[in-house]
Amino acid sequence: MSDATAGPNPDATAPRWWGLLAPYAEHGPLPVLLLGATVLTGVVDAVSYIALGHVFVANMTGNVVLLGFALAGAPGLSVLASLVALAAFLTGAALGGVLARRIAHRGALLRTAAAVDASLLGVGLLGALGAPEPVHGARRALVVVAVAVAMGVQTAAARRIAVPDLATTVLTLTLAGLAAGATGTAASRAALPRRAGAVVAMFAGALAGGLLTVRGSPAAGMALALAVTLAIGLGAQAAARSRAPWAAP
Repeated sequence: MSDATAGPNPDATAPRWWGLLAPYAEHGPLPVLLLGATVLTGVVDAVSYIALGHVFVANMTGNVVLLGFALAGAPGLSVLASLVALAAFLTGAALGGVLARRIAHRGALLRTAAAVDASLLGVGLLGALGAPEPVHGARRALVVVAVAVAMGVQTAAARRIAVPDLATTVLTLTLAGLAAGATGTAASRAALPRRAGAVVAMFAGALAGGLLTVRGSPAAGMALALAVTLAIGLGAQAAARSRAPWAAP
């Protein structure tokens, strides 16, 4: 068949930006949902660091470093808060690992993880409502534990879902890949927009969570975190019904 009689070329009519998403095509809607989870990470870490006594509940690399600083006697840091956050995160990751072993469908796994996280973030929101700023005492412990467990579940689920460049709670390797890929192979350069998207998503979440916490209250930041999680859950609900090839592990 000649070019004159051939059917339309979908690549010719597709938007120019569509090519940026091509490496994600095999993952269906999961990349967009995991970008939402990356936004969530920025929100909750902003709330926790600003209002819960300089502790991270999602970024455990930063939390381990803060624990070292606290043990060294740096002012304004709490050894106990860092240890509680670390233990809660590991508990959540263990729970997420159990879910990952029992739920093979990637969309269903994300849906279940989002449901668990929404419940835990709801507890965190209740703990933050009406709390003095910064949050302290039993209220701080409640919020730290609830949110850190939720982030552990999310991280373990994202690890099992395994969309490239979207671990949702860490950016160190993503940033390294972003810099190295700029001078790398064509495949590495093609991944740059996706990696940049993860960085922008976490930054946006941290900015939004920080603004709400500083200018509003910790509860406002937690409310945003819960809203983002519910949105992820709604998207994952639709993904969980898919029988497309990307749904398989």
